[in-house]
Amino acid sequence: MSDGEPNRDGVRDTGEARDADEARDQGRAAHPRAVLIGITGPIGCGKSQVSRWLAELGATTIDADQVAREVTAPGTPAHDAILVRFGPAVAAADGSVDRAALGRLVFADPAALGALEAIVHPAVRPRILEAIAAAEAAGAPAVVIEAIKLVEGSLVALCDEVWLVTCDPAVQRERLLDRGTPPADAEQRMAAQAGLADRLRGAAHRVVDTSGAPAETRAAVEVAMGEALAANRGR
Repeated sequence: MSDGEPNRDGVRDTGEARDADEARDQGRAAHPRAVLIGITGPIGCGKSQVSRWLAELGATTIDADQVAREVTAPGTPAHDAILVRFGPAVAAADGSVDRAALGRLVFADPAALGALEAIVHPAVRPRILEAIAAAEAAGAPAVVIEAIKLVEGSLVALCDEVWLVTCDPAVQRERLLDRGTPPADAEQRMAAQAGLADRLRGAAHRVVDTSGAPAETRAAVEVAMGEALAANRGR
């Protein structure tokens, strides 16, 4: 396969990505296989909380959004590519990317969001593969990949299970406002992701609704984790 040709996951293949894939495969041959759980769902529905509960149950967690921040930090190729692609509209006074301005732009324009993802996703994937390999080498029983674009970014192909985290829209809106998101931005982001949960259901093995009492939701997550670990032992 030549560089730039779509691979089996439907993403553009690069030498770096292939090296990371091969390193992960070699690591799995040398160490016990962890169950890989992908956590996805709309913004404000509780993906991070579910990931924290899984971490308390022994999983190693990988936050794709945090990885994306690292690979687009000032001085990185992706950071420079964002400024070239989107120009002064997303540049802060110090010359770095103004993430708030970038977010407002891409959530209002699907084409702009696609352009941003084309820059960020290829840089994120190798880092996640490296983190998975390190977790398995350390003997982690489970690795959780939290990513709102788990399916669209092809990370779903890495996962044994995909958990879709949802909640009632009123709860979602309240959580976004509690984070300090301006009301107009909250509405824009929710509108941009309208129907996302329905589109993701076909890829999900489990659906976790976080609208209810946290204690009940955590108990359900604990049961699901036990089932996932048991299924992985049978593979």
